[in-house]
Amino acid sequence: MGAASTIGVLALQGDFAAHARGFERLGCVTREVRTPAELEKVDGLVLPGGETTTLIKLMKETGLWDGVLSFSGNGKPIFGTCAGLILLARKVVDPQQDSLGLIDVTVQRNAYGRQVDSFTASGSAQVPTDLTPSVGLDRRATEADLELVFIRAPKITRVGESVSVLALHDGIPVLVRQGSLLAASFHPELSSDLVVESIFEQLVTHTRKKRRRPSATV
Repeated sequence: MGAASTIGVLALQGDFAAHARGFERLGCVTREVRTPAELEKVDGLVLPGGETTTLIKLMKETGLWDGVLSFSGNGKPIFGTCAGLILLARKVVDPQQDSLGLIDVTVQRNAYGRQVDSFTASGSAQVPTDLTPSVGLDRRATEADLELVFIRAPKITRVGESVSVLALHDGIPVLVRQGSLLAASFHPELSSDLVVESIFEQLVTHTRKKRRRPSATV
C-alpha cells in the first residue's frame, strides 16, 4: 500500500479541527494550512465553513487566494463546504461578492436562513462511478445514506453542464462535483457518517495515482 493522502484544511476561520478529525478517522494525514508554503505540502485541500468576507480578506492578505487558484490549476482536489462552496462557486448572489470561480454553479448566500434556522435532514449521496469510497460503504454501492446538517447554508441555484449533482435536498442540489472539485452546502464534518469525507479522500487518492502514472513513450 502507498502512503496515506495528506489532506490540508484551511485554518483561517471556521471549525477546521472537526474536518481534520473526520479525515484522520479515514487514516489520512492532515495539516492545517495558513500559508502558501503549507499548501504546497498537501495532496488535497478542504475549505471549511466560516464567514466568507473574512475568509476572502484573510486569503488575499496571506497569498492563499492566488495559492488556491494555482493549487486547483495543478489538478489537485479541493473540497468546499458551506462558506467553502461560496468561495468555489462561479457566481455568488444576495449579495454578489468575489469568489474563486472554480466550480460552474451559482449560489445564493444564507438562503436556508439564519443560525436559528439551522436544521438536520436525511438524504443520500450518489457514489461517483470512477471512485471507490469504502468507509461504511459497500464497494458495489451506487449510493449511500447521508446526514445533512444545514447552518446558515448557501443554496445552489444553477448547475453548469460540467457539474455532477451527487445529492439533493427537496430537489435542490446540496453536493456537487466538477472534476477534482467537490462542494457541499451542508456541514458533513458535523454529521455522524463519513460518506462525503470518504468520497473526497478517494478523489485525492485517485488524483495522486494519475499524477504519478508515467507518460506513455513513443
